[in-house]
Amino acid sequence: MTHPFRDPTLPLAERALDLLGRLDPGERVAMLHQVSPAVDRLGLGPFRTGTEGLHGVAWLGTATVFPQPVGLAATWDTDLLRRVGDAVATEVRAKHAADPTVSLNVWAPVVNPLRHPRWGRTEEGWSEDAHLTAHLGAAYAAGLRGSHRVWKTVPTLKHFLGYDHETDRAATSSNLTLRTLHEHELAAYRGPVEAGVVGAVMPAYNLVDGRPCHVSGELLDELRRWTGGSLDGSLAVVSDAAAPTNLVTGERYFDDHVTSHAAALRAGVDSFTDNDADAGPTVERITHALDQGLVSAEHVDRAVLRLLELRLRTGELDGDADPYAQIGPGAIDPPAHRALAREAAARAVVLLRNADVLPLGQPAAPGHVAVVGPLADRVLTDWYSGTPPYAVGVGTALRERWPDAEVTVTTGADVLALRSTTAHAYLTVTDDDEGPVLVAASPDAAPATHLEVTDWGDGLLTLRSVSHDRLLTGAGWIVRATARRVGGWVAQESFRRHHHADGSWSLQHVGSGRWLRVQHGSGLVVAEAHGAAEAERFTARTVRSGHVSVAAAAARADAVVVVVGNDPHLSGRETEDRPHLRLPDAAVEVWRTAREEHPDAVLALVSSYPYVLGPETADARAVLWSAHGGQELGHGVADVLVGDMEPTGRLAQTWPAAETDPGDLLDHDLAAQRATYRYADAEPAFAFGHGLTYTTVEYTGLAVERPDVDAPGPTHRHPAYGDAPSDPEHAVQVRVSLRNTGARPAHELVQLYALPGELPVPGPRRVLVAHDRVVLAPGEAREVTLAFDVARLAVWDVAEQVPGAPADWVHVGALRVQPGSYALAAGPSAADLPVRSTLRVTGSGPRTRRIADGPLHGHAFHTGSGVVVGDLSRESGACVETPAGAGSPGVVRYDGVDLAGCSVLRLRLATRRPAASRVDLAWRPAGDSGAPWLPLASVAAPRPTGSDARYRWQETSVALGDAPAGPVDLRVTLPPGTRLATISA
Repeated sequence: MTHPFRDPTLPLAERALDLLGRLDPGERVAMLHQVSPAVDRLGLGPFRTGTEGLHGVAWLGTATVFPQPVGLAATWDTDLLRRVGDAVATEVRAKHAADPTVSLNVWAPVVNPLRHPRWGRTEEGWSEDAHLTAHLGAAYAAGLRGSHRVWKTVPTLKHFLGYDHETDRAATSSNLTLRTLHEHELAAYRGPVEAGVVGAVMPAYNLVDGRPCHVSGELLDELRRWTGGSLDGSLAVVSDAAAPTNLVTGERYFDDHVTSHAAALRAGVDSFTDNDADAGPTVERITHALDQGLVSAEHVDRAVLRLLELRLRTGELDGDADPYAQIGPGAIDPPAHRALAREAAARAVVLLRNADVLPLGQPAAPGHVAVVGPLADRVLTDWYSGTPPYAVGVGTALRERWPDAEVTVTTGADVLALRSTTAHAYLTVTDDDEGPVLVAASPDAAPATHLEVTDWGDGLLTLRSVSHDRLLTGAGWIVRATARRVGGWVAQESFRRHHHADGSWSLQHVGSGRWLRVQHGSGLVVAEAHGAAEAERFTARTVRSGHVSVAAAAARADAVVVVVGNDPHLSGRETEDRPHLRLPDAAVEVWRTAREEHPDAVLALVSSYPYVLGPETADARAVLWSAHGGQELGHGVADVLVGDMEPTGRLAQTWPAAETDPGDLLDHDLAAQRATYRYADAEPAFAFGHGLTYTTVEYTGLAVERPDVDAPGPTHRHPAYGDAPSDPEHAVQVRVSLRNTGARPAHELVQLYALPGELPVPGPRRVLVAHDRVVLAPGEAREVTLAFDVARLAVWDVAEQVPGAPADWVHVGALRVQPGSYALAAGPSAADLPVRSTLRVTGSGPRTRRIADGPLHGHAFHTGSGVVVGDLSRESGACVETPAGAGSPGVVRYDGVDLAGCSVLRLRLATRRPAASRVDLAWRPAGDSGAPWLPLASVAAPRPTGSDARYRWQETSVALGDAPAGPVDLRVTLPPGTRLATISA
């Protein structure tokens, strides 16, 4: 007899429920940890959630390494992204075939929108546009998932929600207005979930609106509503590493781990990634929570059921019915994946500037090429990279392309010999039983003493032994020359240089914070001194000047390529936001040196993020950018440099002209910060969507098929970007005419934007609504048709309602398309829109909120200053508050409020600061921004009571007398430390 859970023909939910019923209570609790034991009698093997697959299989040895997601996004090509995802899934299956403990639950893609370019993890995301992020992330996830009933892998969306800074990431709150929440943050997740291509989601480390993401049940419930019938509501939630413990130790949101784990389980967390592979603490805490009645067996069963469904999706108990079981351990880095990696690397290259310098080698191949800079022939990997089977740098690729040319590669780094002032000997690399070690032992600056010193900016150095071609590393206290690259959770290969007054140096090992000294007797160089005063002092001899080498190579070259950028483990990565947006001074000097010798030098930037390029690079006649492109980086960049591939990459993230343009890293109010292309007033250096071709394209016209369209009704769902309009009544179709006026084929990314006019609820300045890629032969003219649903123009209106909506803080308001005039404009970027026309949207105006009919929710304000959205209680709800440490009161405004029938207003308030203060209310006629504010009422803020004053809500009433007639705008002034939940009649 076949048990139902083993029958692949039965519905997934039925199989999982049958399997759940066969587990005893202890087995169920054990499954709540990331690493769960086997249940042999049921054929369940040991299981763990999570294989990293951001842009290739990571941390599991050799695997194909594709470009970083921020580079893949520059392709704007969903078909390519599906193919890359499918290749990664194949290699996950290959790793699983070799070791069944390798999870088929892949922790990718990351769909946090790239709100700010200083975010250390920019390399992991896709775009600053949340809807484009969803579009591209869903394509990658679709490849990971596969198209069969059995999932090739189960993708996991990261990191839900509001996560886009590393600074105090596990303690800070991302305070989101309802507009930012719905228009920007939730939008990035909805597309992949609704498409049914993800089976799990990982909450973020941070808090959102005062509540940790791991206990934000209303937000997790909202995610699961989107699954519809595609997943039967079974989206699993896996915690981020150590986040459950952090609820107590870092965020201090709960007093003990039993309470915190119970809250997370009730909120909807299913799998606890905590204490590494030791499940003991998690099992103990959940068991105590059950004993204390903080959670029920039903909470445990609900979580285990979702985890069982995740496992069954992968065909774990399907035997031969799993079509992917045939993938064996040998399916790593096959030729097809190498070809795909090269294609992706080339397609991801963005040509930022070109004054008839590129492509190189036209009309004849150069006789001498100089490739200079720290990344001239190096391929670097990031924290979430696998181990590439090979790596091709730009210099190597150009040698292959031009075998008859002389290709000179130089890094631009100085080569030094360092002499110890106490040992009176040069540091030399010598071999011992454990590998190359650094010793103060050489009487002269022999080749074994030569160290190539690369400056990565902001004082961070790496030192490479020239004789051994290995980086110095301080891992393990003794300094050795054993590292092939900078790597590790804490990088051990970076150093800081301290200059003493006498001209000597000391070196600090950044990973440990200790300073280098030379041991007496052995001469070993060790990282153990506690300060510069105790550190060894070195005198430096320049064996070879990097700038002299660059100048010499550039002076005799026919073509010069300067390749500079970042090391993904330094100055911006997980746990570390970027200190600034500038190109490092050392990289600028390499560029200046080459440019002074060769005016047509090409500036090739290889980086995990955008730069603000200062005046020092303004004379670069050709500039291109690539993210770290994986094992085929060199081929990809070279294919574009020489014109074997037309440039097709387009920026999915703005490159600002000034460091202040992106706004405050920790302020998530996009509208107030004028952040991202949607709201920005400042002119960018290189706009969202920008990327040149090797020809010229002229846009000649734009026509709207139907220039008048009705607005749809209010809703809680934005249509997914890229989806065809579901309702012809609300479809907008546009024809864009363009022509290739040059002599080469044009791969043009035609972009369509909506530019809202003056509206009651101010919209963004521009919104990407559609795009399409077209290939034009030289001289060819084409008409491109683009279509979108007018619902894409919706903004979150806090005054709207959707009948039958959930009664929680998330759903106060609705997405509404406002009637009015919109410009539709097309072009090659968000800042270059040469053709446009007008779209008129008809429909009803804004809704008036009658307080007599229901409360005004504090967090549902139209505009506010000096305030944040906060948590109503530890479990649920939201409010608005002026932070206790603020130096002045905060102000919120509620537009279109009808006070008719209100003789008394009741304010539900809590106070965190004991000083006596008052909450003031004022009004003016609705929509009349020129009218003065008139006093309405003033109430004393309650004094805090108890140790948890922020949650001790008190209702304060105030008589109104004669309420103003007609709709008004209501202004509320909240003193520091005051929280407002509702205003009611």
